[in-house]
Amino acid sequence: MPLQMTGAPSDPDLIRLPWDLPLEEWPERHFVALPRGISRHVVRFVRLSGHVYAIKEISARYAKREYTLLRDLARLDAPAVEPVAYVTGRTRANGEPIDAALITRHLQFALPYRAVLSGSLRPDTLTRLLDALAVLLVRLHLTGFFWGDCSLSNTLFRRDAGAFAAYLVDAETGELYPTLTRGQREHDIEVAHVNIYGEMLDLEAGGMLHPSIDPEAVAHEIVERYRRLWDELTEDEIIEEVEWHRIDERIRRLNQLGFDVAEMMIRRKAGTARLIVRPKVVDAGHHQRRLLRLTGLDVEENQARRLLNDLDSFRVAKGLRHEDEAIVAHRWLVEAFEPTVNAVPPELRGKLEPAQLYHEVLDHRWFESEKAGRDIGLEAAVRSYVEKVLVHKPDEQAVLPGTPEEAALTGADDEALSGTDGEEEALSGAGEGTGAA
Repeated sequence: MPLQMTGAPSDPDLIRLPWDLPLEEWPERHFVALPRGISRHVVRFVRLSGHVYAIKEISARYAKREYTLLRDLARLDAPAVEPVAYVTGRTRANGEPIDAALITRHLQFALPYRAVLSGSLRPDTLTRLLDALAVLLVRLHLTGFFWGDCSLSNTLFRRDAGAFAAYLVDAETGELYPTLTRGQREHDIEVAHVNIYGEMLDLEAGGMLHPSIDPEAVAHEIVERYRRLWDELTEDEIIEEVEWHRIDERIRRLNQLGFDVAEMMIRRKAGTARLIVRPKVVDAGHHQRRLLRLTGLDVEENQARRLLNDLDSFRVAKGLRHEDEAIVAHRWLVEAFEPTVNAVPPELRGKLEPAQLYHEVLDHRWFESEKAGRDIGLEAAVRSYVEKVLVHKPDEQAVLPGTPEEAALTGADDEALSGTDGEEEALSGAGEGTGAA
């Protein structure tokens, strides 16, 4: 069978890579050093034409299957790495067959959990990771995706204002159905419980876990967080007819969680004056879509929430309470957001995504204003943030070890992952994280 690349590769240099050699034998010049999680397969990162790709060696059957599943998840707008292509028909020069390869696009500004949890980071960071993983698992289950191997190792985390956003990396064991049964969901939850317990024990044995963190409690907590969120999104609510306002409250709670409600199914409970209300949750990203519609900014959910709050404050401060929302959003974009991002020296802009940069400037403004006893203003806050915080955030070479082997072993420096001057702990400004499938 001749060499064949199937998918939507946009870079012709991909086909020119040395596919007649196993990944472990590729020349070092092809690789870029990025932190990666533990994988049962050989995974390497390559940079071509300014883009970074993750390549995983896997059997042809599973390469095609995982590529198809990732394409389906992308169509459903689920949080997962983006598939590019899969390569089959690989052989050495002597005709010896080599495993196929799956190519995914590298997920910028994302890190594996070991890079986030290593060292003595506060337990609060783990809480935020568990929240992100619970949201990811719920979102996947709502789309009908059975993961089969939910774990921290199969997940990437990107900063999202003061929280994290989680992305599925490994879909090798997944299945997509119209809907999932309770048994399928419970099985996925149990697998997550076992896997996360093992991962916490592994970190503990390696001295990489904060002493206040109990591995068993962490594994139990992910189950509880998942169930609380699933119930909030899907369970029936019984209300009296006179309590119609509780429906609006339920919708607002779901919106605060980042989910949109397409419709509500309401029926009368037999023999009573009570109503049974069931929301139909259709999608996550409520604040993302609103910000995108108003400003064109495509950011994470909590970043969008923070920027929308700042937009509302801008409306009040400028006396624009009665102005059209689209006009206010345009003024905020050109008078607040863009000047803030543009005030950062070009050589420092790659350390953080613009939305995260703006969020951290807002935090810094609050801290500095508290110290000064007055509002120092946005312009002064930007200057202070650049001088006191941003310049000290490590660049890609400071965060990422020099070789793929070092990257796999060490992840990222603790200093690179912690906050500065008492400000909220967040991931450092690594220009790129890891997108291994």
